[in-house]
Amino acid sequence: MIKKGFLIGLLLFGIFFGAGNLIFPAELGFRAGENFYPAILGFVLSGVGIAIITLVLGTMVKGGYKNEISIKVDPKFATSYLTMLYLAIGPFFAIPRTAGTSFSIGIAPVTGNGRLPLFIFSAIYFLFAYLIAINPSKLMDRVGKILTPMFAMLIVILIVIGNMNFHVLNQGEMSTAMSALKTGFLEGYNTLDALAAVSFCLIATSSIKTFGFSSKKEYIKIMTVVGIVTAIFFSTLYIGLGALGNKFSIPADVLADPDINIGTYILSKSSYELFGSFGQVFLGAMTILTCFTTTAGLIVVVSEYFVETFPKFKYKTYVNIFTLIGFAMSNFGLNTIIKISVPVLRILYPITIVIVAIIILNKFVRLSKSGMAIAVILTTVFSGIEVMGSVLKVKSINSVMTLFIGGDSGFFWMNIAVLGIVLSLLMKDKIKGDSFEI
Repeated sequence: MIKKGFLIGLLLFGIFFGAGNLIFPAELGFRAGENFYPAILGFVLSGVGIAIITLVLGTMVKGGYKNEISIKVDPKFATSYLTMLYLAIGPFFAIPRTAGTSFSIGIAPVTGNGRLPLFIFSAIYFLFAYLIAINPSKLMDRVGKILTPMFAMLIVILIVIGNMNFHVLNQGEMSTAMSALKTGFLEGYNTLDALAAVSFCLIATSSIKTFGFSSKKEYIKIMTVVGIVTAIFFSTLYIGLGALGNKFSIPADVLADPDINIGTYILSKSSYELFGSFGQVFLGAMTILTCFTTTAGLIVVVSEYFVETFPKFKYKTYVNIFTLIGFAMSNFGLNTIIKISVPVLRILYPITIVIVAIIILNKFVRLSKSGMAIAVILTTVFSGIEVMGSVLKVKSINSVMTLFIGGDSGFFWMNIAVLGIVLSLLMKDKIKGDSFEI
């Protein structure tokens, strides 16, 4: 059972592992300074904990999250939520981020962070991604299965040797342990893994079932092992990268440059300092190839979702649209893409967390269908209001938020979510969730 769980854990690690995940813990470690441990704990809680729970749960619910959300909230809400989610993990954020990460690590050290080199690189990058996505084959999947373990091993070597050789303790920007914990938790949203878990759970389920299971009981036990194994893999990776960033010295002029992403700078420069030009070039090449397989795969997955959900247009039309959007977004630069994505993720993540919590609770306790819908919809509305107050700096909204638990830290929505769940326990029209399936 442990062996099977370990192998499935490796499979899922490969599905979710991407170069974009590497830049956030490295930068967080650098900015955390003396408050590294609470910062990385917060990052692991959201970047790993929520993502793994979401994934494992998704592999054990009948029909995936779309079916669960349709039953517990509303079919139209399910479609709207999943559409926003696919756009986030697709053309607007994840796809251009893979291109931006590839450029920052693989090309920018040679050409600089100019707009013209980025434009030329992204044009070539997306042209090849488009050609693959138009005629998807198992070749890219097989290449990805070879590249991902190689890339992961390279990063592990970089982490181990880097932590042995770098000894600078950065002052950091986080004044208290609590602020570091909060920052780390919110930064974990940037991995996008919990959102990807919602959409990829059916793909993961079909892959997992090839291992064969004798009973539902065995499946649930093995998936528990899978969750633990995958969590250990990702947590170790994030802690190691965070520690590397925490010990890495960065010049003031680099920190002041808005076009330089700190995470990619740490990876690229540490590779150069430890292994010379060959190490930097090899890391860059591996990053580009690994990101490229992810980009092509995401264009395919998102296009297939839209064909199934909105069949008015053909698959090729969606590939054209999403490739062009990804290309256009990538030219804003990696830091701008991340900055734009933050408000959207701070709306989508609370919705996802509440949906997962309700699904789990409803497996064991009868909950009101109306109450569950209220919990999710109110979370959606008030997380949106909370983000609007933060982004637009609306003092009246921010003042009201601070009156509630976590309101001054970006977690006002939790109060609304708890209220909604309490209502679902008290209101009538209760239903019991289906038992876990295999």
